[in-house]
Amino acid sequence: MTDATNVSPAEWDAWRSFTTMRRSLDRALERNLQSTGDISAPDYEILIALFEAPDKSMRARDLALRVGWERSRVSHQVTRMVKRGLLERTECDSDGRGTWIGLTVSGRRAVLSSMRDHAAAIREYFFDVVSPDEVEALRALSERVLATIDPPACDDEDESDD
Repeated sequence: MTDATNVSPAEWDAWRSFTTMRRSLDRALERNLQSTGDISAPDYEILIALFEAPDKSMRARDLALRVGWERSRVSHQVTRMVKRGLLERTECDSDGRGTWIGLTVSGRRAVLSSMRDHAAAIREYFFDVVSPDEVEALRALSERVLATIDPPACDDEDESDD
């Protein structure tokens, strides 16, 4: 396989271990969010982005950039969360095409009740099993890999926010 792919057997083993770990970790964290906070990982990504934003709201296009999703995915996720009372949409006063997405009281409650358990799960499943040197190496490695990947292009053909 090395000749055809230019990836050594040791590199394939490392890649498989990494992808298996990442998927398993994602699933474990998802289960934890659902069991402790009754929210999904995509819910949590949106909630935490808004919780950390000034005024607990963001323009829809900025939210898409913040979470690294396509705007259509953000729009569908936000629609589901609005129906559940976690978020609200308001029109942008300065731009009739823009939309603000904000946390509701229920959304703030959901993110606050999930943050501690989510952080504890990350600690248990990840940080408790790696050394401080490995954490630093992982951060540096992640930044180098991310620097080689072009950020996903937003759909600039449609200037509206959703």
